[in-house]
Amino acid sequence: MKLSPDSLASQLAQRLLPAYLISGDEPLLSGEAADAVRAAARAAGFSEREVHFIERASDWEAVRASAANLSLFGARRVLEIRLGSAKPGVAGNAALAALLAPRDPDMLLLVLAPRLDRDAQNAEWVRALEAYGAWLPVWPVDATRLVAWLRGRARRQGLETDDAALELLAARTEGNLLAAQQELVKRTLLGEGGRVSAEAVRASVADSARFDVFQLGEAVLEGDAPRALRMLSGLRAEGTEPTLALWALSRALREVWQARDGEPRSWQRQAAALAQAVKRAPRLPFAQLTLRAVRADRMIKGRLTGNAWDELALLAAQMCGAATAAPAPPGRMQQ
Repeated sequence: MKLSPDSLASQLAQRLLPAYLISGDEPLLSGEAADAVRAAARAAGFSEREVHFIERASDWEAVRASAANLSLFGARRVLEIRLGSAKPGVAGNAALAALLAPRDPDMLLLVLAPRLDRDAQNAEWVRALEAYGAWLPVWPVDATRLVAWLRGRARRQGLETDDAALELLAARTEGNLLAAQQELVKRTLLGEGGRVSAEAVRASVADSARFDVFQLGEAVLEGDAPRALRMLSGLRAEGTEPTLALWALSRALREVWQARDGEPRSWQRQAAALAQAVKRAPRLPFAQLTLRAVRADRMIKGRLTGNAWDELALLAAQMCGAATAAPAPPGRMQQ
């Protein structure tokens, strides 16, 4: 069974499945989903909980030993496994298969994993967990849905907000749902009649936006130049290596090139953004964009003078459709 954060509550209200896999890199949503499973397990009589952090292949031996040992008092228990990698390896695949085989009614398996890429999603252990219990992939709330997400959260907390306040809060906390949730909780505790204005948000919320390179790729595909440039500035301030930003932009450029004459092929949540980029494809100067990416790469490696971040900003803006001067030839490489 495949679930979403929105459908998890109704599923848990119906029955408790023997195993849950929660994957994703959004701490707030992943944590809330895991808390909901633990609460449902406690209500069903699972009074014990064991947590195993998997960082090395040898860590799976402790998991096997724990699963094989019966509780001293025969209590029902939750066996929680936190994966450090989306690929548990041969030892992990074997251990998870062994955990699922007995179908022990007194043990609930909860697996927490990072974001699963396309290959990991098709792995045998993921398919087995999904068939035996449920898999809940957690995706970040993208910019187009963030205001609506904040509005729903505020409403559940009894807060009355206007659009200006929500838009400002979204801009200052994009990519950092935990900061957004904490701000809503703070406004609830402060009272203030349950109203949240743009002035109150501006006065109390620091710029807590946090971005990753995947969001940068989505922004340029959507053609949102201001957002893409803000993301680049944020990534630079956070100490992100420019190589990763260049990878994201080059990947987006390659996807547009490959999809311009056919159906877009990308992650489901990026499909709409890629479709927008394909519409702009006839007007995009692919040769100039490629040359600019090459220049940025050489600047990063110190083989061409210039600021790599400035070149990346020009690349992002040009991919969004903004007019920029044509890049100079790569030039002489530095010795």
